Amino acid sequence: MGLSEGYFRVAVNTYDENVRLLKVIGECIEKIKQLEPMEIEKRSFEIISHELSEMQITLPADQEMITKRVIHTSADFDYIQTLKYSKDAVAIAKRLISEGADIVTDTNMALSGINKKYLAKFGGQAHCFMADDEVALIAKEKKTTRAAVSMEFASRIDKPVIFAIGNAPTALIELYDMIEKGIYKPAFVIGVPVGFVNVEAAKELIMETGVPYIVNVGRKGGSNIAAAICNALIYSLVDRG
Repeated sequence: MGLSEGYFRVAVNTYDENVRLLKVIGECIEKIKQLEPMEIEKRSFEIISHELSEMQITLPADQEMITKRVIHTSADFDYIQTLKYSKDAVAIAKRLISEGADIVTDTNMALSGINKKYLAKFGGQAHCFMADDEVALIAKEKKTTRAAVSMEFASRIDKPVIFAIGNAPTALIELYDMIEKGIYKPAFVIGVPVGFVNVEAAKELIMETGVPYIVNVGRKGGSNIAAAICNALIYSLVDRG
């Protein structure tokens, strides 16, 4: 009798708890605003701006929308401190895009994230050579990474190229080697690979080349960050209304 009574009390409590949870869920659903994608983005940037204001942080005017879009993509305010811009980096990158520069990435994820439609308005294209069969074959023969070979392929593009590296530090190292040997000089480098091995050193190397850059120092970064920086630059040049 005692056991069945105890079971009954548990069952009732569980039922009551379920009812309460359903009520809470229902209230939450009612509070969720049904917004269009652009409205969600606008509201997100308003929240970011508000939090920056509460932290008493004012971003440099030319860097503001890039840093904010990186925060928007990552929900990580640490990028305020770790994103580094060479002198006039934003103006140089925007000029390159407006004059039809291409963008080369080191992952198909970054490639898919870049707004190629808007980039094409200026005559630019986005590329990723990582899945190219010839790249894979040469990388195997040379016993190196596909990312490194991809940089060699990118150097064949007969126009200014912005490199957006979000995954492979070997891509940055290969670019550094080509620059140092006088083989090739990129127009601009977005260096934001993520990871633990060679990542920080590779970023430091790029910052020493004299090539204009946006680099995130430290371990953080990623393909999504590379794409976000590209899009921030592109969006600053177009009317998305």
